[in-house]
Amino acid sequence: MSFYTKDEARLAAKGMLRKSYSAKTASQTLSEAKIKAGSYEQFDVFLSHSINDAELVLGVKCLLEDQGLKVYVDWVVDPHLSRDEVNRETAKLIRERMKQSKSLIYIATESSTDSKWMPWELGYFDGFSSGSVAILPLMEKSYSAFKGQEYLSIYPTVEKGKYKSGKEDVFIESSGVGWTTLAKFAKGQTGLSKYS
Repeated sequence: MSFYTKDEARLAAKGMLRKSYSAKTASQTLSEAKIKAGSYEQFDVFLSHSINDAELVLGVKCLLEDQGLKVYVDWVVDPHLSRDEVNRETAKLIRERMKQSKSLIYIATESSTDSKWMPWELGYFDGFSSGSVAILPLMEKSYSAFKGQEYLSIYPTVEKGKYKSGKEDVFIESSGVGWTTLAKFAKGQTGLSKYS
């Protein structure tokens, strides 16, 4: 199996930017794509990310949407939130959005280690929805070894792979334990199949 690369995310972001009729920044495109979500709105994936990775976030959002998933990105859906300031109102809305999401995918990059919000989001989501968290390492090369912050190793990772038939898919893989497909995982079906 292999990881998604930063180049794949950038390529997906550029494809999205091309579709937007003019060369805009990733931040501009995401802001313009904002939707109004009420407390009834449901998401397949809450995307935990560093705001410093705007282009990569846009690319990952596109890659996940290409898999048929509805993805929550805070500054797209709730652009009025200030991620720079930690306050009760922001935390309350982020909690609400996490509860409206079936899974959390944590984009692991160099920037994620400096995020104030990402460890909190990961722990909060895992606390009320155990088994619905996965790490998506964005690597320079797809077959690189992922060594993120120590606590990330307790969660499964998002990886690309093939079935024995050669058909490609995206998997949630817990090394030595088991696997499931991203499609099932993002719909709340978190049980892992054993390796045969």
